[in-house]
Amino acid sequence: MATTATKTFKNLIGGEWVDAASGDTFETSIPATGEALGVFPRSGAEDVDRAVEAAKAAFEEWRLVPAPRRGEILFRFGQLLAERKDDLALLMAREMGKVIPEAAGDVQEAIDMSFYMGGEGRRLFGQTTPSELPDKFNMSVRQPIGVIGVITPWNFPIAIPSWKIAPALVCGNTVVFKPATDTPLLGERFVELLAEAGVPPGVVNIVHGGGGAVGDRLVRHPGVPVITLTGSRETGVEVMRNAADNLKHIHLELGGKNAIVVLDDADLDLAVEGIVWSAFGTSGQRCTAASRVIVQEGAYEELQSRLVAAAERLRLGPGWEDGVDVGPVINQAALDKIHSYTGIGVDEGAKLLTGGEVAGGNGLGDGFFYRPTIFGDVEPGMRIAQEEIFGPTTALLRVRDLDEAVRVSNGIEFGLSSSIFTRDVNKAFRAMRDLEAGITYINAGTIGAEVHLPFGGVKGTGNGHREAGQAALDVFTEWKSIYVDYSGKLQKAQIDTSE
Repeated sequence: MATTATKTFKNLIGGEWVDAASGDTFETSIPATGEALGVFPRSGAEDVDRAVEAAKAAFEEWRLVPAPRRGEILFRFGQLLAERKDDLALLMAREMGKVIPEAAGDVQEAIDMSFYMGGEGRRLFGQTTPSELPDKFNMSVRQPIGVIGVITPWNFPIAIPSWKIAPALVCGNTVVFKPATDTPLLGERFVELLAEAGVPPGVVNIVHGGGGAVGDRLVRHPGVPVITLTGSRETGVEVMRNAADNLKHIHLELGGKNAIVVLDDADLDLAVEGIVWSAFGTSGQRCTAASRVIVQEGAYEELQSRLVAAAERLRLGPGWEDGVDVGPVINQAALDKIHSYTGIGVDEGAKLLTGGEVAGGNGLGDGFFYRPTIFGDVEPGMRIAQEEIFGPTTALLRVRDLDEAVRVSNGIEFGLSSSIFTRDVNKAFRAMRDLEAGITYINAGTIGAEVHLPFGGVKGTGNGHREAGQAALDVFTEWKSIYVDYSGKLQKAQIDTSE
């Protein structure tokens, strides 16, 4: 494993690397070992204000750069990500804890998004329509909005910033970026590569620090018309409330309590593989993780047996080691929360089938490791079947038929991802129609979204917007309708001339 001495890093504001105005700092550590990784500015409102002013000033020129030229910078950024992919994946295994193949996939997502949004520089389509009047031309165009406040989580520290920043930039906006305090170094690398790709000074600014100081000031700042946040439902509600006075555009990607439905006719080998990947990949720390498995009664016992055996074969360890399946969770608070839900499940009467304990020894040292955990005999109303745990825990629920499976799957406050394993095409299409979720997979797990389709959910998972695909452009642009009258006379479109 490569090692990096603890270094001190700075904010990037207006193209200059600067300390927090207060001089305060915080330290980050490696979740697999507890070793120190870096020292970062503990920024506050004054730092946010400086970054917003820099972004506002840069916007006046950046919005006038032709969109194809903005797209070309994203192409260069994507190429730089591809060239540094191995280094970034190793850093992610250290700073966030993902195993190397998953970390490389995180980086690949950002490569894909950069290339996709780079292509939008030659599209950014509007519409042309006929006019109701003669000698008149009508069209709509997309306009950039201004400064975008980007607040990202730690679980996809390269991919999620790309989902927000790449479309924001190609549309002509500027950015103030607050990465998660658990993964600031990856955020740092992200903006360094953007600058290397040719993003001008002030167009992207990074301000390190906590949500209470940096995030809240971004949300309340009158010079930031758009906030895009990925986080918890509770944080999303608070952001909407605090941004209301300025009538900001708020884009929220929040929690999930995603279910995989397994019917009696399913390929159980395939289903088990999909469940293990969806429930325990990234140590369950995905908003799309499968924390519920809804199984038709004819397949329940066999699936339970196979799934427990598969989970117990998973190897825990530092993400950079070969052969590791499950890395650490992000920090002590996460470990404590995950373990508390094991106690909740046992108290509710669910059957603990495997896992349910903090993992130590065997080279795991001081890391934040939790054994993959499966509960059986779970009822739909139990807290472990309703609340987002965000760890390597999943719950098995028994149902009679597809109708009950759909009711149970839908019986939560979230609606992000969903999945069904079945060989019956008719049942698959019913599930596609009836599952209340922004994403539905057939004969695959609940994770694996692609950048050219909209990503997001319904109900408590968000507020109606989407990331990725064409839908992302609606977050970062305003529509403008344009009417060109070349008749040479005043034509009164709102005057009734039908009589």
